[in-house]
Amino acid sequence: MKDWLRKHPDVRTIRVAAVDLNGQARGKRVPARFAENVVKNGTRFPFSVLNLDIWGEDIDDSPLVFEQGDQDGVLRPTERGFMPMPWLEAPTALLPIWMFRENGAPYEGDPRHALRAIVDRFKERGLTPVVAMELEFFLIDDSGKTLQVPPSPRSGKRRKAAETLSIRALDAFDVFFTDLYDACEAMDIPADTTTSETGLGQFEVNLMHCDDPLRAADDAWLFKMLVKGLARRHGFAASFMAKPYPEYSGSGLHTHFSLIDEDGKNVFDSGGPKGTAMLRSAVAGCLNAMHDSTLIFAPHQNSYERLVPGKHAPTAICWGYENRTSAIRIPAGNPAARRIEHRVAGGDVNPYLMLAAILGAALDGITQAMEPPAPITGNAYAVEDLPQIPDTWEGAIEALEKSTIVPRFIHPELIKNLIQTKRQELHYIGELSENERVELYLDTV
Repeated sequence: MKDWLRKHPDVRTIRVAAVDLNGQARGKRVPARFAENVVKNGTRFPFSVLNLDIWGEDIDDSPLVFEQGDQDGVLRPTERGFMPMPWLEAPTALLPIWMFRENGAPYEGDPRHALRAIVDRFKERGLTPVVAMELEFFLIDDSGKTLQVPPSPRSGKRRKAAETLSIRALDAFDVFFTDLYDACEAMDIPADTTTSETGLGQFEVNLMHCDDPLRAADDAWLFKMLVKGLARRHGFAASFMAKPYPEYSGSGLHTHFSLIDEDGKNVFDSGGPKGTAMLRSAVAGCLNAMHDSTLIFAPHQNSYERLVPGKHAPTAICWGYENRTSAIRIPAGNPAARRIEHRVAGGDVNPYLMLAAILGAALDGITQAMEPPAPITGNAYAVEDLPQIPDTWEGAIEALEKSTIVPRFIHPELIKNLIQTKRQELHYIGELSENERVELYLDTV
């Protein structure tokens, strides 16, 4: 880590940042000449900082605040190390950190540690998750009273229509995407294909598969930060909020995963299209936990505007082969690459919690040798009697609060903190107008 700063003498300040439950970066600005002390000794801030609401306020009656004297945790650099922040004007470095207790034990309320605990359990079984993500987002002109697609820097025109898989839409923002790919390379974020999607100014960038789920979650978290920051440099906004435009489909964060054993073999590969018994058990685990863990996949009030029938987001708890109307899809293709696609999460999620919930549920299914129901065929929105994903924020909060499934793979303290956070947000969101809600979520999530 010290070598990185020596190779970048123009960097005069650093940001040290951890991720809170809402996926927000919380941390400090430090002069570069004091960076060595942070690398060696870490830094400190209260445990409660990782449990703030979406406005950055303390949680009322949280035991982390006054009841415990608002004690400090110790924050140490993650294995990611320093990286540039290309969206800022001055040369600046970011150092991701995560939280520990004074005795060196991981802090259970840190989302990154929640994922690490799941990865450790897979390792105990000789398995390694391989993860890839597809992140959808909107480019938005938010300078006026209503949101609209930005004018093309090339033509000055606004294309007020969905342009699915349009090369023209990509070319219209070519300078932005060129800068984005250059920045991803500088930050070592494995950005692959970009496509235009079905919403106004909506795009999707795929992040390449990675056999380290912590790094994959890092990539998604950093990518969201980068896209939002870089868009502002280009004179418009970028947002991962689930649904900024009521009449168009929202943004998802689809996750693909497989498992490899100690010999490097994909344990979902049966040599044919159906996959193995372990794949089916992983699917069963994901379906079994889906209702109770919806709050993690749809953490905000706006999230539930995306989860409606016929809008390219799942509403029923089901699975299918090569079926994008189901919550769990098994893509076709080479059996050696057989994998599960989890399609529930919106673009507004915390990637660490999302992966912990997906992989934890899959492992729960594998451990118990669960069997899924029959895969569906055809339009899942039209199939009667399928169990449903909670369709309200309050319903999802209650589902997680009552769950006996999710605590099997996510620490109860983190679950309690998350529920308290969301109940506080639910209360105060009710005081906002629709425009104020959009303004809140546009830049934060």
